[in-house]
Amino acid sequence: MAEKSKDKKTKEPKMILEREYIVPLRRGWLKVGMHKRANRAIKELKKFIARHMKLYDRDLRKVKIEQELNNEIRFRGMRKPPAKIKVLAKKYDNETVRVELVDIPEHVKFARLKLEKISKETQKKTEKKEEKKPEQVKTEDKEAKKEEEEKKEEAKEKEEASKDETLKLAKEQAIMQKHISKPQNSVERNFGTKKSMKGR
Repeated sequence: MAEKSKDKKTKEPKMILEREYIVPLRRGWLKVGMHKRANRAIKELKKFIARHMKLYDRDLRKVKIEQELNNEIRFRGMRKPPAKIKVLAKKYDNETVRVELVDIPEHVKFARLKLEKISKETQKKTEKKEEKKPEQVKTEDKEAKKEEEEKKEEAKEKEEASKDETLKLAKEQAIMQKHISKPQNSVERNFGTKKSMKGR
């Protein structure tokens, strides 16, 4: 019984309907200020898809826009979204619609392939780490602990050495202070100052 409930949760929704549209956006974004145009273009796209894909109550929250499509609409900035755009809408059995860009630019395709390649490599690395034997992991842990202990010992030795050096310097300075001759009477103390030079 528990296995069946897990399968239901992990079950991916099935695609019911797939359609391609050229969505007009200009009429929608001309009604708002220039700095809000791209946001309004996204909203107009969602309204169009909700109407044509026959979503219940035309709920815009059930329309999901892919990242490439969003980037394409905002590519020229907030003030200059495209007048129309060609999209592919896919409706699923859980009453959600995913909207993708039909004509994906070459540089975007290249970037997507690069990200997929990187993700595959990271998955392989994690799988290799999981496949390691427990004995190897234990020996690696022991080695790591030894290295940490050695680093701590080195840090302590450096602190002690710096303390010793500061003490030696302080002693040398104290000895040098003792050997400096001090003036014995008031005449010698004032010798060389401006006050003593004025009196002469």
